[in-house]
Amino acid sequence: MRNIVIFGGSSHTELAEQIASRLNVQLGRVKLSKFSNKETNVEIHESVREKDVYIIQSGCGHVNDNLMELLIMISACKIASAAKVTAVIPCFPYARQPDAPYKKNGELLPRIPKDAFIGYTYNTPDSTPANEVKNPFGEQSANGTSSSEISTRSAGGYKHWIARSGTLIANLITCAGADHIITMDLHDPQFQGFFDIPVDNLYGQPLMIKYIKENIPNYQNAVIVSPDAGGAKRATAIADKLHMDFALIHKERRSQIKPHKTDMMLVGEVRDKVCILIDDIADTSNTITKAAKILSESGAKKICAIITHGIMSGDAIQRIVTSEIDQVIVSDSVPQVDHLAQCSKMGVFSIAPMFAEAIRRIHNGESVSALFSLMDLI
Repeated sequence: MRNIVIFGGSSHTELAEQIASRLNVQLGRVKLSKFSNKETNVEIHESVREKDVYIIQSGCGHVNDNLMELLIMISACKIASAAKVTAVIPCFPYARQPDAPYKKNGELLPRIPKDAFIGYTYNTPDSTPANEVKNPFGEQSANGTSSSEISTRSAGGYKHWIARSGTLIANLITCAGADHIITMDLHDPQFQGFFDIPVDNLYGQPLMIKYIKENIPNYQNAVIVSPDAGGAKRATAIADKLHMDFALIHKERRSQIKPHKTDMMLVGEVRDKVCILIDDIADTSNTITKAAKILSESGAKKICAIITHGIMSGDAIQRIVTSEIDQVIVSDSVPQVDHLAQCSKMGVFSIAPMFAEAIRRIHNGESVSALFSLMDLI
């Protein structure tokens, strides 16, 4: 591969090295550091003039610092006369924040987790103290007013808006000088529409299918389970390709009887079967652990979860350790060394082969969509 330079950011150096190794390319020399006031410093020690540059930086760890580092690296390469700059972002930051977090009736979208607002303060012009935390999901506040009452009260006037950052992040990366984006399993596929440059959203399905075939005995008798309705399309695609049964965890919100009561029910038969939970992201692990509990109560023999992005923030690892899940398999889109040391249930599959092949195809002007059907290449 000629006229190509691959740089690795500080967020996931192991993945960058694996991708470069599979492409038989040495990682470009770059010095990444911080000044005493925590400002990011980037020094490019490689000629990029008239070359195709690929910068590998995952949106994990210290997300904001890593994002700023990526922006500076893109800008530095563009200023240094790079022919093309491609940002390779396996786990895209801020992709779970769409620009329309409310439904038409004023309710929050169900994809926004309730615990996302724990610990945040709401500075309001009313009599509520600035440091008092108000939960916007219906729990009683200190003055006895629930968020549902606040939503109803403000229905005819100003809607309490939560700032979303989808378009902003896209504009930042584009204005920094990126010509192309490569990512994997965007939580919200609509995020691609925020860019006016090409975005290749790779799918983790082929890697999941490969893992199931090679590591789960008699997988044809197992059941693919989606932990929520949002991931049903992803899970059914895997079930169809492997000719397996499918089940779904359905969340029923009884808004008229109990406004904030959610019942989880299983749609499908899992008794005495191995269940394989499929999801794109595990952050707090609330969704998969609750789904595993439902499956266990329904008579599942064994429960395995296969996740694309295992972020595992907060006490997610502890939740998994104490849950009914027998095994959790995640990709290395984010570093998993610490997680593996804390939880014996966890395993990892590599995404380096798929990203390396995608980079090779893009650099040579070949089809990327054909990658997903060529299992022998990954």
